[in-house]
Amino acid sequence: MSLVITVGPTGPVATKADNPALPTTPEEIAAVVSIHLRDEQQRPTGDISIGRRAMNRIAEQSPILIQLSTGVGLGVPHDERAQLLELRPRMATLSPCSMTFGSTEFRNPPDFVRRLAGRMRELGIKAELEIYDMGHIDEAARLLAEGLLTEPLQFSIVMGVRGGMAATPENLLHAVRALPPGSIWQVIAVGRANLEMTAMALALGGNARTGLEDTLYLRRGELAPGNAALVSRVAELGQVLGRPAATVQETEELLGLDKA
Repeated sequence: MSLVITVGPTGPVATKADNPALPTTPEEIAAVVSIHLRDEQQRPTGDISIGRRAMNRIAEQSPILIQLSTGVGLGVPHDERAQLLELRPRMATLSPCSMTFGSTEFRNPPDFVRRLAGRMRELGIKAELEIYDMGHIDEAARLLAEGLLTEPLQFSIVMGVRGGMAATPENLLHAVRALPPGSIWQVIAVGRANLEMTAMALALGGNARTGLEDTLYLRRGELAPGNAALVSRVAELGQVLGRPAATVQETEELLGLDKA
């Protein structure tokens, strides 16, 4: 089975002070797929003009599929997060629940989540469900029952965030077994457990997410020189396990995306 590789190049937390290779402008982000936008001060933003610049730069350089984050960054207003859907990316993240996130909160009230999900369905945007704990899977199932999501459901099992599930093999197995039948999934392991959890996910038949959003290091004590090295590492791992990287067209089919 082909392996869908998603790269999270930036995220909403780390800055160039953590790793100088971290891309933060639309021009730097333009070779990648899952986008957290930043302003000129490296702060998370839902500025639609910055989003348009990033998407245009990507389209100029590559047919890669674009996924915008509606999480954007902790503390970004809901309206600012929601307006990014009007750029009509092929995919967008959808976090079903609020939660403690490190020393702060990631707020996703039920009415706001349903507003996002409904607009994604109207625009033909595939929702990538970001699951930080087991109850989030149940809430995703409720959204499906309400007609706000389309199958196959696409999940990212996020592990290692303080306030969410720990990055352990036991937790990953438990989450995978709880997913609705026919779901497509990948693991997002934050920090030092990134490679181990990714390898386990590939062995279990899941897809892979990598990039500087998830880990700043290529190996212990060595900062990654950029996202490309992290993507290459996962692609090589997939080859060893007999799972070659999927093409853009294969990914569209595997994820059940609406036609562009």
